[in-house]
This record gives sequence, structure tokens and C-alpha cells, in this order.
Amino acid sequence: MPTDVVATYHQALADRDLGAARRLLRDDLRFQGPFDQIARADDYWAAITRLWDVVDRIDIRHRSSTGDETVVLYDMVTRTPAGTQLICEWFGVDEGRIAWIRTIFDTAPFAFLRQGR
Repeated sequence: MPTDVVATYHQALADRDLGAARRLLRDDLRFQGPFDQIARADDYWAAITRLWDVVDRIDIRHRSSTGDETVVLYDMVTRTPAGTQLICEWFGVDEGRIAWIRTIFDTAPFAFLRQGR
């Protein structure tokens, strides 16, 4: 089930088992978010690894699936000026691995990340 794949992915992140989380991503993963569009899992993973350095945890608020797609709403608790922010992620799952992710959130609290770019 797509919901199970995504739940396992989030649990691996919560456990800081980054290897297990990475194995759930297809190598040709496509990602679209407010700051980036990425077409390779390795590039996405590099970004997630940097982000995870400032994330304390994610608190799942809602998860639902239709077909091969899963939507998750969660609070991302950070050690940054952004504090805790509501994040929406929309996942496509193919053959037991995550094929694409679309992330939606309010970018204003994360403006400090864009400074110096």
C-alpha cells in the first residue's frame, strides 16, 4: 500500500535511519517544492540530509491515500527561526518505492534559508 511505504519512509526519517529512508526512493525520483525542482533521488537526498540537520522531529497530523498517491500533513519541528511549520507532502508510489514528491508549505518563515543565495 502506498500509505505504508510513505509511513515507513517517515518513520525511518524519525528514527534518523537515513539509509532505510533513501532505499524507499526510486533513483529517478522527481521532486517539486517551493524552493526546488529536482529530477534525481541523489540530488533530493543531498537536500534532505542538509535539512534533517535542523529538524528535531515531524509530527504527523493526517495521512490518506487514493490509488498510488498519498498525502501527508505534518508539523515539522525545527531548531531554526522557522520553529514549527505545517508541511503538506503529496507522494506518488510505484512498485513499493516513492517515485515523486510534491511539497507545499508557507515559505515566509524559511526566508533566512534563501539569504546569501
